[in-house]
Amino acid sequence: MQVDQALVARAFWLTRPGYGEILDESLPLPGPGEVRVRTLYTGISRGTESRVFRGEVPPSQHQAMRAPFQQGDFPAPVKYGYCNVGVVEAGPAALRGRIVFCLYPHQDRYVVPAAAVTPVPACVPPGRAVLAANLETALNVLWDAAPRLGDRITVIGAGTVGCLIAWLAGRMPGCAVQLLDVDAGKAAIAAQLGVRFVAPDQAVAEQDVVIHASGAPAGLAVALRLAGFEATVVEASWFGVRSVGLPLGEDFHAKRLRIQSSQVGAVATAQRGRWDHRRRLSTVLDLLDDPVLDHLISGESAFAELPQVLAQLSQNPAGALCQRIVYAGASRAMTDFQ
Repeated sequence: MQVDQALVARAFWLTRPGYGEILDESLPLPGPGEVRVRTLYTGISRGTESRVFRGEVPPSQHQAMRAPFQQGDFPAPVKYGYCNVGVVEAGPAALRGRIVFCLYPHQDRYVVPAAAVTPVPACVPPGRAVLAANLETALNVLWDAAPRLGDRITVIGAGTVGCLIAWLAGRMPGCAVQLLDVDAGKAAIAAQLGVRFVAPDQAVAEQDVVIHASGAPAGLAVALRLAGFEATVVEASWFGVRSVGLPLGEDFHAKRLRIQSSQVGAVATAQRGRWDHRRRLSTVLDLLDDPVLDHLISGESAFAELPQVLAQLSQNPAGALCQRIVYAGASRAMTDFQ
């Protein structure tokens, strides 16, 4: 493989649990059918990336949790991430100069197969497109939950994924959606998304669909309490190495409840015969054409600050949603979009 010595990429590596660095690496020349992308923005998928940062990927899940372009192995050293938006600098003529999304880690330039990038629609600002991976998860969760028109739907956990699930569910005619969180400050984002915010002691029970996305075991217990007779509780959280205790001795059996996991790595069962990952991601990028979603970007930092930013986010600060990481040239891309 040829290497252009004039191009040195800078990438974030978790060098040991709880500590990351930005390191230099040589960038290969793109071969036939490959593209070189200059990153404009990445997003931090806070729940998963915080657990990775803390070294909380169970050994049994080291292979299953690998990101598409991950380098290294858990717990560390590892280069991990999957919310990357950039501009194609080199590659097939049809893609050169296009803004694209890729499931690539935090790195300022990279080379991947052209099939690994998806063009961002012209109507979607590049900075908003970092939400694509989280919105893809939200869409898959709703497919697994299979709500019907007019359903009472509860989403527990007003993080980025929970907010996106509630936003999608709130667009279904006749559905009454309540977004539940222990942080009262999340009421503002719920109002912006057009759904009702509730604290745990305010929530309406007898729900048709309950989706748990808080990442806290106590939230799953609340989900069981709110579910109606023969309802399904969809578990969208990933707990890593944490054990979860549930009150199954209460009315879990009497209400004939079902707990179903949901994970974005496989297209939801009901859709799998007709949908693949590319169709799902393209649909998600189209769905991002809504300015209200900009409210889910709760902070912005320069790429050089990423080691400190991830360390802070791994402590689960209140109010944090999607943290956007900004790379050289990003402001010019936003100006061109406008």
